[in-house]
Amino acid sequence: MRTNIRTNMRANLKAIKKILSSTFVVAALLASTTLLSGCNEQKPAKKSVYLLLDTSGTYTKELDKAQNIMNYLLATLDSGDSIAIARIDSGSFNEKDIIAKTTFDSRPSTTNNQKRIFKKKVDTFVANLEKGSFRTDITGGILQAADFVNETQAREKYVLIFSDLEEELQKGHIRDFPIDMQGIQVIALNVTKLRSDNVDPREFKNRLNHWQERVEDGGGSWRVVNDLERLDRMFVQN
Repeated sequence: MRTNIRTNMRANLKAIKKILSSTFVVAALLASTTLLSGCNEQKPAKKSVYLLLDTSGTYTKELDKAQNIMNYLLATLDSGDSIAIARIDSGSFNEKDIIAKTTFDSRPSTTNNQKRIFKKKVDTFVANLEKGSFRTDITGGILQAADFVNETQAREKYVLIFSDLEEELQKGHIRDFPIDMQGIQVIALNVTKLRSDNVDPREFKNRLNHWQERVEDGGGSWRVVNDLERLDRMFVQN
């Protein structure tokens, strides 16, 4: 009788061990599957965007379009993304030309507040701008923009240029040198035609080609988006 009891107990113990072993294997497999799926799940690429505003001459009358671009950017960018807006003036390689800049917080409520503050700063600048700059240091602005987007260490880096791309430098300013634009996407927006372009349309094409060559020679990519109704094209990967 006792022998039968001991035999039954051993059999039960073996069965319990088998069940526990199977449960452990299943749990381990589920854990590893969850871990692998988490590793394979790609996080959204963080963006860094720097918008340069031409404030020379009659281009100050175009700034309402620039505000529309800003509104689009604020609606599109999300937590972890960075944005800055700066003016192009006579000497643009200067942080004093940055109108507003921020990196959005991970908390939605904080991000929304950051966007409101950012928009207010830019709207105030546009409203109070009485006269434009006499010169346009586009190269200096691009250099400052490249520094900003690189410092954010974002995976996607954009420099947007809202300008007619006619550079007029102060006497003594040196800008005729290569620009390091490695990994940066440069997008020219609202490139208006000058009066002289109507006389000789080749001048307009030459300006576009000049900046494209400078950007691409520096390792960046170049695009032109003149249709401001299609701003969704800005963040299309090349």
